[in-house]
Amino acid sequence: MLKYILRRLAAAVAVVFAASFLIYNLAANAGDPLEDLRGSTAPNKEALIEAKIQQLNLDIPAPLRYFLWLSGVAKGLIGQLDLGVNLQGAKVTDLLAQSVGSTLNLVTAATVLSILLGVAIGMATAIRQYSGFDYGVTFIAFLFFSLPIFWVAQLLKLYIAIGFNDFLKAPEIPPIAIVIIAIVVGFVWASIVGGNAKKYFLNFGVAILITGAGLSYIALTDGITTPSLGIVWIGLLGLIAAFGVTYVTTGLSNRRALYASVSIALLGAALWYPIQYIYFYVPGPLGIVIVFAIFIALAVLAGWLFRGDDRIVSIRAAVLTAIVVSILMIADRLMVSWPDYVGLTGGRPIATIGSATPNLNGSIWIQLLDTFTHLLLPTIALMLLSLAAWSRYARGSLLEVMNQDYVRTARAKGLTERTVIMRHAFRNALIPITTLIAFEIGALIGGAAITESVFGWSGMGRLFITSVEHVDLNPLMGVFLITSIVALVFNLIADLAYSALDPRIRVNK
Repeated sequence: MLKYILRRLAAAVAVVFAASFLIYNLAANAGDPLEDLRGSTAPNKEALIEAKIQQLNLDIPAPLRYFLWLSGVAKGLIGQLDLGVNLQGAKVTDLLAQSVGSTLNLVTAATVLSILLGVAIGMATAIRQYSGFDYGVTFIAFLFFSLPIFWVAQLLKLYIAIGFNDFLKAPEIPPIAIVIIAIVVGFVWASIVGGNAKKYFLNFGVAILITGAGLSYIALTDGITTPSLGIVWIGLLGLIAAFGVTYVTTGLSNRRALYASVSIALLGAALWYPIQYIYFYVPGPLGIVIVFAIFIALAVLAGWLFRGDDRIVSIRAAVLTAIVVSILMIADRLMVSWPDYVGLTGGRPIATIGSATPNLNGSIWIQLLDTFTHLLLPTIALMLLSLAAWSRYARGSLLEVMNQDYVRTARAKGLTERTVIMRHAFRNALIPITTLIAFEIGALIGGAAITESVFGWSGMGRLFITSVEHVDLNPLMGVFLITSIVALVFNLIADLAYSALDPRIRVNK
């Protein structure tokens, strides 16, 4: 294993060196970085040009200048990384630090959500192949996949941001809207679950009742302007999460795991009031960490006490439930701060541009809400387009695996369909998806240039485009260096993950 990793790292260094040398020279000959300065009418134009030439070493041929840049990169080994300055004289390392942080905030949530939801939807359509649900998801996936990101972004600005902000002036959910939404949700849920006619209409009716009751509760309690979960909803949602997590991870027949998960959901409701004191006396990120730590510790304890045939399975189900309950606790606290945040933003909380509200002061919950509202639209825009691709990848991969001999053998042994899919087929279906995830994360750090431009984010994508337009080599090469290293590292991680997903694969061979 160690020899393999060293070989891959050595190959990565060679690839980065060759690619960076080629790109540096091509970019250096793509235009004149001093073109704007040469067209200036300033009386000291020649002095400014000469100073810029000396500052950027433009009097040295590009192939030799590359090695000056490379020497600055090599200083990073001793903690003195030097990527030079841009045309305006700003340090490239500072520009990259700001751009990387902005880009990670922008695309990380969209990428993670699109992968998780896309794989889940792809699995569901593969299991229900050629059903109405499969055809419907396929149509929607190709529809979103074909839409241009800038057009989707503008629609989101118009209908979600501007429309919702206008709706907040007089928030009211009319009964007809509740009925229509409940019917649509019922149809979608019944189509996802499937089954015979009796099961279909039963799920359809239950989904309508739950959705209608939830929307009616929101309308009657003014839950849009003053939202909150409270003990009841945290308990109910926690119980739903407990049953769902147990069903997916081990099956509801594993009563020990189910009891461990349910106990965590009930503890979440019981501890709701004491948790508020933690948020009050530790009003920062530490308070959030403490809440997560408390529920994770309780989950491990519950899984250990209930034990069962496989103690690890019980602990895993309880921990996953604890994570959901902790998120519900945080969401509840954010809801409590929502009215204050709406007032601070002038009644228009959903942002359409930028990464933060200027001069906004408030608690950590206000700051988190501000980050969320600024991330909402670009995250949805990026997620919708990526979600379509991931659902197709997951569907094709799982369908290919489901036709393998070992899957038919598992069914012949009498294993349940959930066990066959989750323990046998799904694990091997993840192998090709792992490669795609590695490429996706490698591209993630490069930013989303169009989305950043539409929503006014200063990330890696805009830095790259600006550098290309002005033939600004140092920031351009800084972006390339980071993206190439991240891509190579995550491809190495993907190769190592293969052996974990499939024991037949050994990287040292």
